[in-house]
Parts: sequence; structure tokens; C-alpha cells
Amino acid sequence: MNAERIVRIVAGSFVMLSLALGAEASPIFVNSYFLFFTAFVGLNLFQSGFTQICPLTGILAKFGIRGNC
Repeated sequence: MNAERIVRIVAGSFVMLSLALGAEASPIFVNSYFLFFTAFVGLNLFQSGFTQICPLTGILAKFGIRGNC
């Protein structure tokens, strides 16, 4: 499994979890401030699409997981 795939899995998991914790209609609602975390993940994905800089990729590289290049 390469780093790009792991980044997509982690980002998707964070978005789904923070939406579940932040949406008032969710059965596991905690606080609506969790929606800020959803926005943070989305903005990070957006900027990494332009700059090719992703903090998680650097962390995965330290564990020996390589990207596509």
C-alpha cells in the first residue's frame, strides 16, 4: 500500500468521524465544533492538491512507506 492511498483512507476516516461527532442529527453527536475539524481536513486536502505538501506523507515516510514517485 502506498502513501497516497493511506492519506486518502485516513482523510476520509477523519471526515466521516468528525461529521458523525459534529452533526446534530447523528446518534453519536458530541459538539458542533467537530465540524471545524472537518473543514481543516478538507482545506488541507485542497492545499496539498496544489502544493504537493502533505504532513501525513512526511510522517509515513519516516515509517518507511513510500509514495508513488
